[in-house]
Amino acid sequence: MAGDHTLEFSEQNFEEEVLKSDQPVLVDFWATWCAPCRMMAPALDAIAEAYAGRAKVGKLNVDENLTLTSQYRIRGVPTLLLFKGGQIQEQIAGAASKEAISKLLDKHL
Repeated sequence: MAGDHTLEFSEQNFEEEVLKSDQPVLVDFWATWCAPCRMMAPALDAIAEAYAGRAKVGKLNVDENLTLTSQYRIRGVPTLLLFKGGQIQEQIAGAASKEAISKLLDKHL
């Protein structure tokens, strides 16, 4: 379900890939049963490709990573969290346009 540049985050790699990253990291908390999540997937893949080398973009399946879903108080999907320096900088709850996601990332590059 992810493009070539879209990463797959999990509880096993989250600390290394997200919290310790020297680049901004956009994490899409999603689920396979979520229609808006599936609708956003092409936009996220395009953003991951456009920002390759400047920011990381990836997905975290909420049903497979319950500890992180609870830790970050994810109440609905899709939810996008932007991490920089291991801290949450921005959040978007619900489906977002490619333009809105790009603006969010541009503020942190």
